[in-house]
Amino acid sequence: IWSILISSLSTSTIITMTSHHWLLAWLGLELNTLSILPITMKLHHPRATEATMKYFLVQALAAAMILFAGTLNAWQTGLWTITNPGPTTAAIVTMAVLMKLGAAPTHLWYPDVLQGTTLNTALLVSTWQKLAPLALLYMMTNPPTNLLLLTGLLSALLGGWAGLNQTQTRKIMAHSSIAHMGWMLIALTMNPQLTTLTLMTYMIMTTAMFSTLNASATKTISDMGTAWSMSPTTMTLALLTLTSLGGLPPLTGFMPKLLILNELTMKPLLPLATTLALASLPSLFFYIRMAYTTTLTTPPNTTNTEHKWRFKPPLAPTPTPMMTLALLLMPMTPILYTTT
Repeated sequence: IWSILISSLSTSTIITMTSHHWLLAWLGLELNTLSILPITMKLHHPRATEATMKYFLVQALAAAMILFAGTLNAWQTGLWTITNPGPTTAAIVTMAVLMKLGAAPTHLWYPDVLQGTTLNTALLVSTWQKLAPLALLYMMTNPPTNLLLLTGLLSALLGGWAGLNQTQTRKIMAHSSIAHMGWMLIALTMNPQLTTLTLMTYMIMTTAMFSTLNASATKTISDMGTAWSMSPTTMTLALLTLTSLGGLPPLTGFMPKLLILNELTMKPLLPLATTLALASLPSLFFYIRMAYTTTLTTPPNTTNTEHKWRFKPPLAPTPTPMMTLALLLMPMTPILYTTT
């Protein structure tokens, strides 16, 4: 059953990415949503059920907005093609895609959904589920540039600020995804090829981080402090992945951010570039906090003895003169009692 669901998920994403008709794109998005729902609820836990319901309602609302925008475009222009929508249609579709991506200001459902699912499902939602909605933005030749720039900057700011107070690794990765979506939306307004590079880099780094978390079964930051004893090599690679997600040079994550800031400074958008660069600092803070807990703290080591201290027999107390006298008088106690 799971192989059928995964193949259906892949097929529906490819349908949306290769379509030029609004109805066909909407059909692919609906199939994509229906395919991911059983994977999300497979835990049969109340928290997983809640996450599935939140995901379903948000995705259904976004799909309804896309269907409404396609119908409006067909009524205004007489065409069902995605490539040349009207300004109203483009704005509605962009807001629906932002809702599907979990970008700000429609991002509040995203951390809760990732927290209620398993790490593998959270990886699927954070990577593969971004492809189909972004394909719609790619295919529109005249997307609303100001709206994308504003929501991109807002996503980068809120993704960093909201992640500062988190202790759950899945929620931290969710806010990391929100911040990275902001960088991608800003890159999409200037250079689609740069957006593809940013998306591929993000997917590779996120897959590596979720694989490390899944291998060591770390759900919180405190769990990460004890994972070093299990596999120091894996935790060292996790340190490199976290610093790469933060965008520190000379790691891979620094490259797309540098290119995006270069594109912004080449255009008259220097205040936006400065604010976006400063917005990456809160995200870098919680990445460094995770890296510090993972590799730079001393974990509790196992003992070299055969048994731990709590299994050792207690030491015999040193006899005192009063204890010796009491032991000597114990056999005489019945005799003394009968004589009295």
